[in-house]
Order: sequence, then structure tokens, then C-alpha cells
Amino acid sequence: MWTIIHIIDIMLWVIMACSVIYVTFFAFISLFTRSSSLRPSHSPHFSFLILYPAYKEDRVILNSVKQFLQQTYPKELYHVAVISDHMQDATNRQLRELPITLHTLTFEKSSKAKAMQYAMRHTEGVYDFVVILDADNVVKPDFLQLLSTSCEKGYQAIQCHRCAKNSNNNIAVLDGTSEEINNTIFRKAHNTIGLSSALIGSGMCFDFNWFKEHVEHLSSAVEDRELESCLIQDKIYVKFEEDILVFDEKVSHEDNFERQRLRWLNGQLQSLLIMLPHIPHAIATADINYIDKTIQQALIPRSILLALIPVFALVMLILAPVWSVKWWALFLVLCLTLYIAIPSKMRTNMLWGKLISFPRLAFKMLKNLFYLDKNNKNFLHTTHGE
Repeated sequence: MWTIIHIIDIMLWVIMACSVIYVTFFAFISLFTRSSSLRPSHSPHFSFLILYPAYKEDRVILNSVKQFLQQTYPKELYHVAVISDHMQDATNRQLRELPITLHTLTFEKSSKAKAMQYAMRHTEGVYDFVVILDADNVVKPDFLQLLSTSCEKGYQAIQCHRCAKNSNNNIAVLDGTSEEINNTIFRKAHNTIGLSSALIGSGMCFDFNWFKEHVEHLSSAVEDRELESCLIQDKIYVKFEEDILVFDEKVSHEDNFERQRLRWLNGQLQSLLIMLPHIPHAIATADINYIDKTIQQALIPRSILLALIPVFALVMLILAPVWSVKWWALFLVLCLTLYIAIPSKMRTNMLWGKLISFPRLAFKMLKNLFYLDKNNKNFLHTTHGE
């Protein structure tokens, strides 16, 4: 009996240790990342199409678009298009008064991918790049000038630095912190050693012709993961631009948090199942980006690790104290890793005080595991502006 318990204990520890080792490695790499200042382009010449897919986003879309129209970039070199899906007539009337293109539609089964496909099919003219923003995203007036500078360096795919624009409660602060940890591990550190940055879903910039061709192939509720796969197949490097900020509204309600994480977990599972069959070819061709991206899909979410590792440590402390040492060591390494990955300016007393909400959020993440569905492609909407 003890032999069986020991084997299970070792197997569970190894599985979780693999995820911890991965994030620890890239957190360590981030310590050697050099900060480079990006300066606005003085001779802008690239043209940009800005897409705002907006599903029931009446509370936030007007403010986001109006702020974007304050760009210092030449107005003849960019155009904004809003894809209004299930939004109110009053909101659409106000949007029509702005110098933008408004696409109004009502999908039976809505998704961000469908909205972008519709917009690209109905776009007149050709641009150099397309920028994808969420309806709640707000940017600074020099956003396009900075983006143009990055494009001048030859990048065909750019992920901007998405950061929190609100910290109104514990959940929002923890959600914003989690995003910054992702920026450190999956974006900045990856670029440091020559690997592509992970995409987030908004604040993304792509070569216009490439995007127009590949957007038609998107079919899931996690279009950013599908786009990553397309970029890898086409050997296109994704650059993370830390200086190009996109302010994003973080979830403030537990129900939204749970819904958002369930969508991410389903997308992660779907992506893993799609990518795994191609791993042998990736290994044979030394496609490091593909291998790395597949490993990312197999990682256990950090919140689940933070919840389960101490639980197993306590269980083993009761059953066999000596066996619990490796669990406590793993938990310590994970905590140190996350501390390193959090930007130094965010390591404040305010953040540590918000950790009181973490156990409840971790429980919701664990609960989501019972609702995973590898075939679920339904769009789970996260409400903004509440």
C-alpha cells in the first residue's frame, strides 16, 4: 500500500515540477533582459487598419474609440473599424458620428474570429498593417508612432504590452499582476533568447496581407492561439514591444474571472490536442518555437499549482513527513519564481494585501477543471465597464 502511495506521490510531483521548472527557467532568463527604449517614428509612412471587435460592449466602446482617434499619427495613414455585434442602436448611432467604419451585424453564434473575418472581407483598400484591439482597450496618443518604429525594423507580427487600466478591487489587482507575470515569462523572456512572444488576444499588430489570408482559417474561441500556430508554421517571429502600452480592463467580478479562465483552459486543451500530433516533425526539423509553444499548452496553470502543491505537501506531511520535503521545496521555488516575474514596481504592500482573495479564485480555477471540453467552441463573453 505504501509503495503505491509513494509511486503516486512521485508521479504527481514530477508532473507539477515540470510546469514549475519551465516558468522558473524563463523567470530567471528575464533577469538578464535589457530594457530598450522605443522612440516614436519621425517619418511615419506605414498605414494601419485598426479593428475593434465589439460584442455587447456598449459601456466601453465609445470611450475607447474616441481616445484612439486622438493619435498624433497622420490621420490619412490609419483608419478605425468597429465590428458591432449585438450592440444597442443608441451606441451604433453615436459610433456613426465618428470618422470610422462601422460594421453592424448579429451573429447567431458570435465570436471574435467571425467579427474579424467579416471586417477583413468588407475592408476597402489595402493597408500595411492591421491592429487588433478589444473594445475596452485604451492607448496613448503616440501608440501608432511607436508601433510604426517597430514595423520599420521589419517585424511582421508584434505583441504590444497589455497592462491593467483598473485596480478597483482585489480581483482586478491579482488579474493585472497575473498578466504582468505572463508578460515577463511568455513574452519578454522568450524574446531574450530568440523565441517568439506569446500573443494575448488584443494589442496585436500583423502584416495586413498575411492577416487577411490567415484570419479566414480561424474557427475557435481562442483566436490568438490559432494565430500563433499560423505564425509558427510560416516561420514568422513575434516581437514583444514593452514600451507600446495597451491599457486593458481587468476583471473585477468572480463570475467574470471564472468564465474567462474556463475559456482559456478550454482553448489551452484544444490547442494542445491540435499541436501534439505535429511534435515528431517539429523535433525532427528542430522547430524550437513549435516545441516551446506546445509545451506552453501542456503547462498546469499557476493558480492551480499554487493551490495544489501546498495541499499535497500537507497531506504528505501527515502521511509521511519526509516525503513532504520535496513538495515544500517545489512550493518555495514556485513562489520565488512568481516574485521574480512580478515587475519590481508592482511589489508593493497593496499587492500583498490583495492575496487574501487568491484562495477563493484558485478554488474557482480548480472547479473549472470539471467543465473542460475539448470540443467546446462557444464564445464566453467577459463583461466590461461594470
